[in-house]
Amino acid sequence: MRRADRLFQLVQLIRGRRLSTADFLAERLEVSMRTVYRDIAALQAQGVPIDGAAGVGYRMRAGFDLPPLMFTKAEAQALVAAVRLSRHALDSGLASQAEQALAKILPVLPAPERAAAESLALFAPLAGLTPEVSMRLGRLREATETRHKLHLRYRDLADVDTERTVRPLACMFWGPTWTLASWCELREDFRTFRVDRIDTLTVLDERFRDEPGKTLADLQRRESAR
Repeated sequence: MRRADRLFQLVQLIRGRRLSTADFLAERLEVSMRTVYRDIAALQAQGVPIDGAAGVGYRMRAGFDLPPLMFTKAEAQALVAAVRLSRHALDSGLASQAEQALAKILPVLPAPERAAAESLALFAPLAGLTPEVSMRLGRLREATETRHKLHLRYRDLADVDTERTVRPLACMFWGPTWTLASWCELREDFRTFRVDRIDTLTVLDERFRDEPGKTLADLQRRESAR
């Protein structure tokens, strides 16, 4: 990889996250941490507003941006592939937004890149979500973003009905099945619920804030330790 390309990717990685460690950046760029430190110092010397230090992490100051760059043929094909593969698994609102985004990108590509992207011989002819699951998934996704608590009536694999008040943390796709990862106030622990087994879903007015031990990061740490 040319150094100019690596520096551009480094900027994109840093501005795409709240905080990026040198170890994370080195792994993503497939270079040594020493190279990351040297590249960050070079960017800072050129006026790129990167804050942070070795051993702590780096972030981009607000307001910094780069001029748009054109997609390569492979990048354009990757975008088309991502939309085609994910379309059947997304709720109708998000699937529509993905299609609209792609429709904005393809017309501005140079003719060879656009032709290569549109002729990509990769498809996902799978059945989509049922209307009920699609609607629930959209509401769960919105509640996760707005941090509203939910009241669920849920039917487990043994067909036992329960009612729960939960803090929605993330929607997770496991092949054909979507689940909601949450903090359950009844069990006072993390619980996951299959979206297709949620019978009723009510978005409550009450919002929640992150509390130690009850966040998505806490859940991910628990799962990675198993």
